[in-house]
Formats: sequence, structure tokens, C-alpha cells
Amino acid sequence: MSKVRILFLGTPEFAVCSLQRLIDDEHFEIAAVLTQPDRPAGRNMKLTPSPVKLLAQRHGLQVFSPESVNSESFCAEILKLKAESAAVVAFGQILKQNFLDLFPLGCVNVHASVLPRLRGAAPIQRAIINDDRESGVSLQIIVKKLDAGDVLGLRRQPITDDMNASDLHDQLKTLGADLLHVEYMDYLRGNIMGHSQNESEVSFAPKIAKAEAHIDWRKSAREIFCLVRGLTMGPIAYTQRDGKNLKIHKVQIRPEKHGRSPGEIIDIGGDSFTVACGSESIEVLELQPESKAKMRASEYLRGYPIKARELLQ
Repeated sequence: MSKVRILFLGTPEFAVCSLQRLIDDEHFEIAAVLTQPDRPAGRNMKLTPSPVKLLAQRHGLQVFSPESVNSESFCAEILKLKAESAAVVAFGQILKQNFLDLFPLGCVNVHASVLPRLRGAAPIQRAIINDDRESGVSLQIIVKKLDAGDVLGLRRQPITDDMNASDLHDQLKTLGADLLHVEYMDYLRGNIMGHSQNESEVSFAPKIAKAEAHIDWRKSAREIFCLVRGLTMGPIAYTQRDGKNLKIHKVQIRPEKHGRSPGEIIDIGGDSFTVACGSESIEVLELQPESKAKMRASEYLRGYPIKARELLQ
């Protein structure tokens, strides 16, 4: 059976697993890899290639890093590759119709939700923040409307209270690679057809704004617990103490009633401290002061003593 010549578009760690799976799959020939341009990273803001670019280079694949894939000149360059289809996984650019039209067998996208739920940029984070009990990945045919194409296949993943966004990310990236290994080839060979999404069930997952990471202690302990878990990939949830930001990395719910003001420190132990919420309270286990590394609450309490009834903002 002849190989299908494809283009792969992806950028972050989430897409690495999918690219590796396609490289290992004898049914595909990867004509080239498209990824975002090198970006400044680290304390020294050194230009750093994307995780997808690093993997592609290790395998000797041709890599393009355009600021825009939709320009007329770049589309002309891609046309020369004679790719039959394109697979997109967390690429980071909107693909316009002139680019999509380059591929006779169409383009597919791995999206980290069970569509039509949570279309948009941050489905993993929003699923945790929303206190959803299930997430997943969908393989969809790319159309002009965002994440609205027919669905070719999906994989479901339960969300438990001991999972944060980073944990869910790692589960879903493997499931997404499996969709490309199985359903993508079935689609290209004409063995399956997509099913349309139910527009009445659509919800959205917009990019996380930094302001959303500021903890509002008037909310319930459950809401704050989900916010902290949902923002482990950034921006990290934070509060303010003495006018400085204090990032909160790990918490757990204390269900007892307290009768205190939201944000008030109501208990200080050797390994943690507890903050009153609008209902119930939150026990802080890991946190990070400004310009410092993440640390356990026990270490923080030794270096930054807290008094009972102190108020976090």
C-alpha cells in the first residue's frame, strides 16, 4: 500500500507525541513540518526552537517556521511539496482557505476536547476550571469556522480531583496521537466519514487572561480548588500578600464551616496554612513568592511567617 504524503503543523509539547507517532507510522510520508518561529525563553530570553522543531530536526525532516502560513509566497512554496493532506496539532496560527485549498485530501486537526464542547484556545485549562468530570480529544476536518468541522473520531478521558491541567495535558497528548494513527488513515483511505457537530451543544474555551488567575476568595473552596488545578500550565493562580503577588500551586479543600471573612488566614500548621473562602476553606500546600522558586508551604512558613487572621487579597 502506498504511503500518504502529508504536512505536519504543530508547535508545543502537546504536538510532539503526535509527530513522533506519524514518523513511526509506515503509512505516512512527512513532506515537511511547520511550526512557530523560535521565541525568546528562559531568564536570558534566548531564542529557543519549539519542541516540535527539535523533534523534526532530530529526524532530519524539512522544517518551516513562517510568521504566517497564509501568505501567497509561502503557499506557493508549500504547493511545491505536493502533500496530499495536512495534520494540525496545536500549531498556533489560524489557517485561511487559501492554505487549506493546497491539500487534495483536506486538513485535519486534533483538538483537546470532546467537540462541540470547548472550542477555542484553552480547552484543557477550561475543562478543569469548569469542574468538568470528563475531557477528551477530537479529530476534526478543518473548516473556516473555528473548531466547527465534522468529527472523524474522539477519545474520552475522565477528570478526577487528583488531576491538574498538566496531568490532563499528558493524558490527552497520547490519545491525540492515537487518533492520527487510526482514524486519520481510515479517513484518508475513505473508510470513515465525519459526523457534524451539534451546534446547540457548543461551548467555548477562550485563552486564559492573566486577570483570571487572581484568586477571588469570595468564591467557594471548590471553585478556587478548580482554578488552581486548571492553571498549572500558566498563568499560575495567585493572591496578594503585603502588596506582592503570591502564586498558589497546590491546594486542597477543607470542608468545615468557619464564619470568617474570605481571604482570612484561619489556621496555620507546620506543613500548610488554611484560608477562608466564600464557603468552606482552602488549605495551601505549595506556593511561590515573587522572584522565588516554587516551594512547599512548610518552607514558606519558615521564611515568611504568617499570623492568624491575616488577610490575603
